[in-house]
Amino acid sequence: MPNGFVFACVWAACMFPVMEPHMTEALPYATLTPDLVLDAVGACGLWADGRLLALNSYENRVWQVGIEDAAPVIAKFYRPGRWSDAAILEEHAFAQELANDEVPMVAPLAFDGRSLLHLGGFRYALAPRHGGRAPALESREQLEWLGRLLARLHAVGARRSFAHRGTLDRTTMIAQPVQAVLASSLLPAHLHGNYRHAAQRLDAAVAARLDAVGPVRQLRLHGDCHPGNILWTDAGPHFVDLDDARMGPAVQDLWMLASDDSSMQALLDGYTQLRDFDHAELALVPALRAMRQLHYAGWIAQRWHDPAFPAAFPFAAEARWWDEHIADLHELADTLE
Repeated sequence: MPNGFVFACVWAACMFPVMEPHMTEALPYATLTPDLVLDAVGACGLWADGRLLALNSYENRVWQVGIEDAAPVIAKFYRPGRWSDAAILEEHAFAQELANDEVPMVAPLAFDGRSLLHLGGFRYALAPRHGGRAPALESREQLEWLGRLLARLHAVGARRSFAHRGTLDRTTMIAQPVQAVLASSLLPAHLHGNYRHAAQRLDAAVAARLDAVGPVRQLRLHGDCHPGNILWTDAGPHFVDLDDARMGPAVQDLWMLASDDSSMQALLDGYTQLRDFDHAELALVPALRAMRQLHYAGWIAQRWHDPAFPAAFPFAAEARWWDEHIADLHELADTLE
């Protein structure tokens, strides 16, 4: 089996850093009350007017906060224990570097030179609110525009490497999520063997595909470039949410916007107007898609103790869903073999 299959090991320590005592509670956001959100904004010298709107976010907690005589701000409270301070500051620095180069990215606000803020045991950041609508991915014009923007984002991303945010690889996308599933009560006991076999098979197929493609250039990515993280206005699109920014191949930021070969070609037509693209990376797309699908189940399993997850993903408590997930893993392996 290429490169082996690592189930356990580094999962808890690598993807999820050592946690402070308050971070190990079963309810990570139990003390994040509306009053604390308002206090956090007030601690930055902003006068909140009491209007709070919880935005759709599971990994973190994100609020739109009304400000007296000014535009609202977005308050993002980071999930305790997921990223180190150094990793969050790299996210902020990347966002600011992009904004400084006129790549339309919403960067966090700084207060007395600090963008990573602390209150009540939580780490948080404030950002200006930028609205918009989802891109029309059926529009070739918009796809080419997005391709050009991603080329500009990657030109900045290629200048240096992340030191603290890790790499998109089989450890983070397969081994760690598999360990989370096997350690969870969600996966029925009678399916453990079937799941393990499907995951091993998919890991071997992904490893073989990565070996076949060979080394590709790694750069700083958006990392989670799906349509929900791109907002379109009359002035054009802008990016939000670098929470999953890490090192990886350029194609990772393209494939989630491409529903078929035609849309991928439109993205690349725009991209290559401004930056070269290694077309060998296209062969990585099935492997990247497979890793993301396996990781999704592991993410739900790892976060199940957070009340937001059973409420949002109730299907994960059903044995039938896991049967279907195992079948999906085998189907994904079929496409790679």
